[in-house]
Formats: sequence, structure tokens, C-alpha cells
Amino acid sequence: MSRKRRSTIAVFGLLAPGCALMLSLAPSGAAAQAAASPSGPVVFLDQGWTPAERAWYYQVSQGSAVMSYDLFLNLETAGSQELFRSDANSDRFGLITQPADPQNNPDALPIGLSKTIVKRGSGVDDVQVGLTCAACHNGQLNFQGKRIRIDGGVGNTFDMLAYVSALDDAMQATLADRQKFDRLAARLGAMSADAKSELGKRFEREAMPIHDYRTRTLATPIAWGPSRIDAISAIVNRLLAIEPNIPQNSSTPLAPTKPPFLWNAPHGTWTQWRASQQDPANRNLVESMGVYLPMNLHSRTPEEGLFDSNAQLLSLQQIENQLTRLAPPKWPEEIFGRIDRQKAAAGKALFATHCASCHNAWPYTWTAPNKYGKRFLEVGVVPQKYVGTDPGQFDNLRPYAITANLAPYLPEPFKNREIIPTGALYLITQNLVLEKALSKLKLDEQQTINLHGYRELPPARQTEEAYKAAPRDGVWATPPFLHNGSVPNLYEMLIPARERTRKFYVGREFDPVKVGLDTSGKSGSFLLDTSLRGNSNAGHSFENGPLGNGIIGPLLTDAQRWELVEYLKSIPEEPGRATPFGGPPNAVTGTSPWSRK
Repeated sequence: MSRKRRSTIAVFGLLAPGCALMLSLAPSGAAAQAAASPSGPVVFLDQGWTPAERAWYYQVSQGSAVMSYDLFLNLETAGSQELFRSDANSDRFGLITQPADPQNNPDALPIGLSKTIVKRGSGVDDVQVGLTCAACHNGQLNFQGKRIRIDGGVGNTFDMLAYVSALDDAMQATLADRQKFDRLAARLGAMSADAKSELGKRFEREAMPIHDYRTRTLATPIAWGPSRIDAISAIVNRLLAIEPNIPQNSSTPLAPTKPPFLWNAPHGTWTQWRASQQDPANRNLVESMGVYLPMNLHSRTPEEGLFDSNAQLLSLQQIENQLTRLAPPKWPEEIFGRIDRQKAAAGKALFATHCASCHNAWPYTWTAPNKYGKRFLEVGVVPQKYVGTDPGQFDNLRPYAITANLAPYLPEPFKNREIIPTGALYLITQNLVLEKALSKLKLDEQQTINLHGYRELPPARQTEEAYKAAPRDGVWATPPFLHNGSVPNLYEMLIPARERTRKFYVGREFDPVKVGLDTSGKSGSFLLDTSLRGNSNAGHSFENGPLGNGIIGPLLTDAQRWELVEYLKSIPEEPGRATPFGGPPNAVTGTSPWSRK
């Protein structure tokens, strides 16, 4: 069915039959409302960035384009005349609000939203609002009225699914309510009948892809809640179903994960939870594909625009290079309390015995130098069957996908085949978009090497289902825990899995004792149920029994658990300690028992 024929919503009219049903597939904005964040001072920790670098990261575009900037600034929420972009509404969904910044953020958007310029074929630039890396990869820990900013951390308060759902609600309400539309038109200066008519057509055009994204790309019966996104399904759905207009290729996003922290990410042998990426150019572009990167996967030929995109590879390269200087956050003792150094020392010895074989510890072990003279930090890669955590990352996608108009441009042995494995089509399509974007940059050899993070190409790929086990420096600042955010605090990461909390509220207030989130429901109203698909808190269990099948260490005494918690609070041991990219001069070469080549 063509995009024009799928436009079933008329301006000022009622929702067409079926739309109400589709809207119910994702949670409404009201379901995501949580207690307001504190209004006290923001505390910035020393993570190696200057204030200017931090402000740039918060708002720099990664090419994502959700809707016209002017429409976003003037859109009302569905249920009131409050502006959707207001601080109160942004906070309602966990975005971190901030004052205006004349250089980077003159309109006082929350962290993670930016102004994006999209080049159109007509030669007229289109100004859009889009999501930035910081929307998901920046955190804030609230404690007794203070707001502790964690740059490059987990977006522990942002409920993306609920936010997108509420944006769709707001646009559909404006389409259906003449008074809402008239107020929007007045704010935009569209007063004449002709101006209103043109605005109505533009608004309807822009409402459709947002509605599609909510009701097709993100359609799921299980709400994700704050800090969790099924990024893989969202990206695959956009690449293989939405943009090429092949709805049969959609998979239900039932494997939510929390965004990983970004310090040490450019240095590691592997990134992403399932250790599936090494090349930062590919990794970062693919991430932007999942959050509204404009791209053309529906044309018949590359000459007609097939594989074109709004890829902003040089901005992504700048972000990646700045992340090489990001330091893990040091525990602020003046806020959260003093660290018991005697317990931390005992915990360090326990970590070396039970944890360091997977989680590399400072000063880390490194690979041998590659052909560019760069070493990479060894990241443990542990088979899913061994660690026993939720397997949803590996079994959530439909097994095969229809190739349609993409078929002639696939490499052998897939060229001109009508249906191929979903994973293969996903990898091929993302690479074709990347290749076309690279061809337009015309970089020299040294610039190309830098863009790919000094990685040797083609990158290696994992041969089995496995999860990465990155260093734990700064992990205290990244609750909730496990890859899917199913464990509320560090203490529960050290007990038998069967004893963990089965249901808990995902709060915004920090718990410095167990080191995690408030689970009482007083600072957050989303209830995470670990019995639901994709939400399992099994595995990574310390209990007596043979290692493997979810058991990773012996049953610890309660005293040992608290010693390990104290040690994890204590690393890094010094503020602002950024890992040297490419490895230190005195690097120790070694591998984890689980490392994969």
C-alpha cells in the first residue's frame, strides 16, 4: 500500500476506523507520569570534559529528524493547552531540562533534543527537531534535592516509548480538534485561510510518520518504562519494514535494554550489549537510523535516491572523538557518604577473584597494537548460556525478511533473492546506507581511518550469542542493572538470582546504600515486572553450584557482598581519569578467558 493511501486521518476530522486500536498498542503519555524531579542545584562531576564540551554534546545533532522545529516548539499536549516542549512536560517523561544556552541551545530544549538541518532535493534546507545521543546516553541521579549529572551515563529517567506515544497523541489531537489547530496556527502566524490550509497539509504529512513509528516500529504489548529501549528491533523495523514499505518484515520490540554507559566505549574491543560492533562509523550511524534518521530505502535505484540519508558522519565522528576523553564518574563522598576504605580493599580482592576474569580492571589489559599502532581495551565476551541473563536480544527478530526493491543491490549469495535471513538483510542494508554516505564525503585515507576509530576493516563478528562484560569503573552511577535494567541495585547483583526483587518501581531518587534506584514508588510510578518477556532478572547469579547456566560465582556472605559494593563505589579511584585512547605506553597485553577473536 502506498504512503498516500495509508494516510487515513483528515485534518479537523475524527480518527479513521482502526486508528484508535492502533493507538492502544503503545502506552499513553499519562501512564509515564512520574514524580517531578527536584529543583535543587545541578552537581557536575569531573569527567574530563570542559563545560563547553559538555554543552555541545547535549545538543549536537546526529542527523535525527522527527518533525519540523517550528511545529515542535508550538505543539500542545493532547489533554491541555500546555506546550509539548514545556519543561514540565519534558520532565514528565524523564528528559533532563536545562536553561537556554545562546550558543548550543537558544530555545532551552531538554538534554537530548536538537535542531537538525535536513538537505532536501529542492535545495531548500528543512529545519527539524531530532534526538541526540545524549537523550539516552546521559543520566541524572537525584538525591535529597540535589541533581548529580552523569555525562555519558544511562538515561535512567527517560521513558522514550511513552514520550513518542505522547507526541503522537498530541499530533492526533491537533488533527482532530479545530481549536487546537487554530491556536497552533496563530502561534505560527498562519492567519489567512490559505496559510492555514497549507499548514494543515504540512502538519498532516508530518503526523503520519510519527504515527507509523509509534504504531508499527514501536508497537509492543509490554511497556518498556524509563531507561529501557528495544533499540535493535526499532532499528531493524525502520530499515527493513518502515522505510522500504515492507510491513511483513516487522518484529515486535520485546527485548528492551538500558542504554550502556559511554566512557571507555571507544577504547573497547567490542561495544553494544551483545558485543556485535567494533567499527564506530557503522555503530553510530546505525543507532541514528533507529531514531528518525531520514533515509531512502523505497526508491527503485540508487540514481533515484535509494540508500540516501541525512547521515551526519562528521558530527558522529566528533562525538566519538570527544567520548575518547570522557572519564568515568567518581563517587562524590560529600553527597552520598564516605567510602569505607577497609571494606573497599577487601572488596577489591574479592573482585579480583570472582569478577576480573570477565570485567577488566584498571589499568586494564590491552590487545597488541594493530597496523595503525592502536591497542584496544580487552572486553570480556561471555556466552549467554553461561551468564544466563535474558536471551531476548538473540531471539526477538523474525527469522526471514522480504527483500523487495533491495534485492538487486544485495551482494552474493543474496543478490536477487526474494527472501533472506533477517540478520543478513539488516547488516547489508545498513552497510549500503553507510557506503553511500561515505561516498559523498570524499575523505582522504587518514580521515577515513580516523572515522572508523582506527579499527582494522572488515571488523570481526561474533560467532555465538554472547554479552559483553565491560570494566566496572563508574558502574555505581548507572542503575538499574543487567543489560535490561531488571535489577534495581548493585547489592542484588551479588545475591542468588532467585532472591532478587521480582517487581519494583523504577524511581528517580538514588539509593546510596544498596547503590541503585528508589523502588518504593515515591519517586517513580513505573512498575517493572521481571516475569514478562524481555524483563528477566535471571542469571549472573552468585550461588553454590557448578559454574555456568546462570551461575557465575559462589554464594557470598553478606559481609562479602557489602565489601564488593563498597569497592564498586570506590572506582575510579581518582576524578577525571580518562583512559588513553590507543592504550598507555606501558600497556599490559592480555585477554579475558571469554574474549573472542
